[in-house]
Amino acid sequence: MKCPHCLTSFHHKIKALDIEADVDRHWRLLYDVCPNCMKIVIQLGAYHPKATQSLIESFLVYPRGISRSPLSDDVPEKFAEDYREACLVLSNSPKASAALSRRCLQNLVREAARVKPSNLSNEIDELLSSGGLPSYLADGIDAIRNIGNFAAHPIKSTNTGEIVGVEPGEAEWLLDLLERFFDFYFVQPAILNRKREALNKKLTDAGKPPMK
Repeated sequence: MKCPHCLTSFHHKIKALDIEADVDRHWRLLYDVCPNCMKIVIQLGAYHPKATQSLIESFLVYPRGISRSPLSDDVPEKFAEDYREACLVLSNSPKASAALSRRCLQNLVREAARVKPSNLSNEIDELLSSGGLPSYLADGIDAIRNIGNFAAHPIKSTNTGEIVGVEPGEAEWLLDLLERFFDFYFVQPAILNRKREALNKKLTDAGKPPMK
């Protein structure tokens, strides 16, 4: 399994504690400690009531959500908040996670790329036609419409925050794409600006004109 704390894959030696059985399922707490970060991972396991070794499904109890790479402080909080919440609910509700990510993505392209407010599909079209994105971002955002099947589910484009069904991998793809957009619009420009400021200070201290 992949540790939801540190994202390191490890061989899962499951330990179980019986809780109780009801008319539908037999319930157990499943747990293990990640050998990399030494943090415990706890799941609630639902088993067939008459075949108690047959796991039906499991739910992540601790940590509450699957970890992802921590965001840089250069990402504005209004975008970071939606992103973090989308990460938090991913394991329990990919539909809710995708809805938060779509809303975050729409707000991001409106503010950072200055696209004309419309539905998300039209905004993606405008962003792509502007030619201002590197190919990896252009390909990634164009794929959103195909992965999300906007043609069959237009509500995803017109009401981005609505909780509707998602395609396999759609919620994770949206989170990956948001990370790359954050890096492009906020993180890399901030890094370059700090480097420019540091260089200008050195030039000023040496009695030379700063960079323009």
